[in-house]
Amino acid sequence: MTTYTHQTAPTQYVEAQGIRFAYRRFGKTGGVPLVFNMHFTGTMDHWDPAVTDGIAQQRDVILFNNAGISSSSGEVPTRIEDMAANAAAFIKALGLAQVDVLGFSLGGLVAQELALAEPALVRRLVLLGTGPRSGEGMVSLTPEAQEIFGATYDEPDHLWLRVFFTLSEASQAAGRAYLKRFRQRVECRDPEVSERVGPAQLEALTRWGAPRENPFDYLKAITQPTLVINGDNDVIIYPVNSSILQQHLPNAQLIFYPDANHGSQYQYPERFVGHALLFLSEDTGQP
Repeated sequence: MTTYTHQTAPTQYVEAQGIRFAYRRFGKTGGVPLVFNMHFTGTMDHWDPAVTDGIAQQRDVILFNNAGISSSSGEVPTRIEDMAANAAAFIKALGLAQVDVLGFSLGGLVAQELALAEPALVRRLVLLGTGPRSGEGMVSLTPEAQEIFGATYDEPDHLWLRVFFTLSEASQAAGRAYLKRFRQRVECRDPEVSERVGPAQLEALTRWGAPRENPFDYLKAITQPTLVINGDNDVIIYPVNSSILQQHLPNAQLIFYPDANHGSQYQYPERFVGHALLFLSEDTGQP
């Protein structure tokens, strides 16, 4: 084990393709690292320490900011494929021959494309709150997402109570606990993203979600063992999209968490960590 945690891991940098990538690495060394890919307008500091530290008890955890995000240099691409190419360049710059990949929301689109483009590099996939190309309601922000992101909040962080959690008392209580964990790291936090990030990522999301013929055929080529998890009441990327992923990926399993919105893994961090670690370590007869 390294001595670092989510709160104390130093921000390091590695250069690839003219981009200076910021990253943090901590956890149990010696195994296949797990690389985390972040959601829309998120940074390394938007991950939940209960999730990252929980997984780090058994896995080598790598958090990073892709190109143009926060403390990484470069420009944010307007295509998911280019985001995935940058992620691959980052991983290879660390000297890694194989990784497991976790992708949340927008990061899940990047994770899919990364697995497709670099099958030898990606061993297994964990896809959270995400969906396929041309998925239902994915050509733009859903009406619910537009309302949530367009609203004003007394505290800026309260946005995440709407994005990640349902309106039930239990879910909102879990959300408030998440916000406390979310702000625990006070030293050397990532700066918030620039105003250029959101529009570029929205353009990439629109291209990914655009209607096309036989949109799900590409999933047949993603043969890595895959764990798909979502909340049963996700209003940001509708749960039906998780079902589509599971139905069309050749080797995927699906879990829905109850009374949960887009951030189901943050509502049930211990449950999620258990499911993720079991999946990443189980013997499926494949490498």
